[in-house]
Order: sequence, then C-alpha cells, then structure tokens
Amino acid sequence: MSRVVVVGGGLGGLAASALLAQAGHRVVLLESAAVLGGKSRRLQLDGERIDSGPSLVTFPAVWDELLRRLDAGGRPIADAGALDLIRLPEVSRYYYEGEQVSLPVPEDHPWYPAWRRFSDEHAPLADDVTALLLADPLSRSALPAVRRLLRTYGSRLTTRAYLDSLDWLPDGLREILAIHTLNAGVAPERTPALYASMPAIMAATGAWVPRGGVYEIVLALQRLAEAAGVEVRTGEEVTGVERGRVRTTTGEHTADLVVSALDADRLDGLLGRAAPRRPRTLSCSAIAIHGVLHRDLPAEVASHSVVLPRRPAALHRSLAAGDEPADTMAFVTTYRAGEVYPNGRSTLAVLLTGPANDEAYTLEHPFVRREVERISSALGLAAPLTDGLAESVVLDPQYYGAFGEPHGALYGAARPPWMSGPFHRPAYSDRRRPWLWRVGASVHPGGIPAVLGGAMIATTRLLAKHPG
Repeated sequence: MSRVVVVGGGLGGLAASALLAQAGHRVVLLESAAVLGGKSRRLQLDGERIDSGPSLVTFPAVWDELLRRLDAGGRPIADAGALDLIRLPEVSRYYYEGEQVSLPVPEDHPWYPAWRRFSDEHAPLADDVTALLLADPLSRSALPAVRRLLRTYGSRLTTRAYLDSLDWLPDGLREILAIHTLNAGVAPERTPALYASMPAIMAATGAWVPRGGVYEIVLALQRLAEAAGVEVRTGEEVTGVERGRVRTTTGEHTADLVVSALDADRLDGLLGRAAPRRPRTLSCSAIAIHGVLHRDLPAEVASHSVVLPRRPAALHRSLAAGDEPADTMAFVTTYRAGEVYPNGRSTLAVLLTGPANDEAYTLEHPFVRREVERISSALGLAAPLTDGLAESVVLDPQYYGAFGEPHGALYGAARPPWMSGPFHRPAYSDRRRPWLWRVGASVHPGGIPAVLGGAMIATTRLLAKHPG
C-alpha cells in the first residue's frame, strides 16, 4: 500500500483518488478551495441554484465504465455514484447565417439527407471513440478501434481536412460539425479527424444532464471517493510539491506518489520551476454569464442553443492570436423552474468563447454587449437576453486564469493534432519524476468524458507500476 496525495479536487482528481483508494492505496485529496469541483462550481444567485462549468454530459458509457471499475475493486461502491440522468430531446439547436437546425437534423430540414448519410457513417463509431476515451493509446487493446477510425478518415487526419473532403456536405452543416472542436479549446485544423464524428455520436448516444444540475457529478464523485476510503481535505492550499512530501498552508503530507489534478502552470510553480514563456498558441478561454431570469424565455427557445460566428475561420484565427474576435461561438443554456434544478425561477447561462487574454469583462463591456445583442437577435428575441436577469455573475479569463493556466486558457497551450487527447503534453507521467502523475483537463483536454477517461487511463498506468 502506497501513500498517495492527490492535489486538486476537480473531476479528474476526484475520479483518480477514488480509483486509487479502491485499488488499495492510502489516499489523501487536497483542495485549496472550500468546495470541490475545480472549474465546475455551484452558484447561488438570488436564492436559486445554477452551475458553472460543463453544461452537458455526453458519452454516458464513460461514466458507466468508471462505476464498473470502482465496483470491481473489492468492495462494491458504485451505488454511491448514482445519478438521475435526463436525456435531452436534442444535442443542441444551432444558428448560423440565418439558418436554424437541431442535431439530429429533423427529416423536414433541407440538410436531412446529408445529415442522414453522415450519421449513418459516423454514429456506428460510438464504441470505437468510447474505447479510445478509456483505453491507453499505447495498449494493443486500442488497435482495433484505431484501425477502424483510420479506415474512415484515411489520410485526412484533422477535423478540417476530413470535413472539407466531404463535398456533399452543405457548407452550413459542415461548419456546425467543425465548431465542436472548440469543446477542446482549439480550431478544427488542430484537432484529430475523430472530432468530426463527435456530433453524430452525441446525437445517437444522447446529450444528458443530471437532475439537479451538472454539479451533481462532482457530488457523486465525492461520495465515491469517500466510500473508497479517500481522506478529502478542502480549504488546504498546497504550497510545494517534491519527492516524498507535499507541503500545505497547515503542514505537510508524506507521499510515496503524488497525483496532480492542477492546471499545468500551477503545478510547475509548486515544483519550483520558473514560469514558462507564453506559448505561441493557447487554447481558448471563455466569458460566462450566469443568472436568474425574471420571466421565462419564449417556449420556442431550446434548453441548449449554439450561435455560430458569421465567419468561423476568422474566429479561430483570433483565438489563436489571443485577440478579441469580431464575433464568436456562444452557448446558451436555459432551464425553466423545476425542469432540472429545484428552483422556483428559470436560470440562464451564456458562454462566449473568448481569447486567453487575462482580461476582466462585465455585462457592459462592448464585446459582451455586442455579442449578447447578436445572440438575442439570432434566437428571435425582441430584447437582449441579459435584460431579463434578476441577478447575474460574469466569469471571465481573469477568473479562469486563477486556476493556473496562462491568461485564462481553459486547457493550456494548444498543441498539434498528433499531440491531442491522450498524447497531450504534459503527459500523464514524468520519467524524470517517476513519483509524479497528472490528470485533469490540462492533460486530457475536453469535456467531462475526456477528463474522466484520462483519469482512468492515468490510474491504470500508475497501478500497473504500483499495485495496491
């Protein structure tokens, strides 16, 4: 039995701590904040509940696999992670160049024949993509899935190259499919072609939200970690990490192994490394508006909407350069009273994809005001969305920068396509520091399934070298 200290109580840290404790290690999880969740937080605004961070759960098989592995660890604890997942009627509703469409594309839409062809080719890849979210890419068990995916994409190895090769796709549908790469923070030119398949797979396997809000996943992971025997300590800030020990504001913890779930730059500081120069290209940041509505939005406004920029290529160039774009991709999420949250009033979240520029934004900032007006018009509203807010908060690049990545980049430096996903740098482990391992969004960027899958891959590697 090794003494393991997990630094950081986000989704990756919680999942890794539960897996390691269930395998027989003695695990302490340290979180500097008073609450767990990392960038996934629960807010109380004007007496109502609303969650920040991810807004949807996709690839539910990843969550199921996490519970299966935890139950296989000696004492069954999966019941502690029970969630009541609600399947949404559509992945999202998309607005682009005056066109409105949902995924899956309805049969009466002009794009339906192209969507049906695309879906028929890509939805069957769900098991293969799920396998790659869960399997060590260096393992022979991943080879069958890799081969099938390569047969689909051929030599067109980036999302942009692959989608551009499908000359039968309507331009608007192509841009809607491509824009999903911003879930990993970068342009379609920088992501592997398998990202092109994601919308079809999500449409087939569903977009889900836990009853009570996405923060219920954090609470479920906390229950799982504690059921596995993890000692969870919040409000204890780590001040230094070195071989054999982790120092905090209240003392120190002896550690045979350290697992960091922190953003990469924050961990570098704790290791005593000099602050790196700004990378040439950073992943995107965000400007997130959360609030409580005086009155419901019109019934025709979907729970989840995506408003694309007028010129997606220009948005990607601006984000890569760290510049404020002319317009951006926006996610709009609204839940009516009692629909998901146990609230008496409806809630609203507007997430504007922004550059990692370390700036502070308010509702009155010209970029925010301009984009809210454009989005509101696209949704067919007579007044700006924010006019109906009783109380609100804006989370900006300065806020996200406090988690550790430079200038508020959500996933750190943007990498070449071949270094995406499980090949991302920094890696899961460090040969120069065999006692140090990493999990979290900086190592395996993307949404909830990517972070949880990355934690499973990293802990599988760790346990191969250090069985419980």
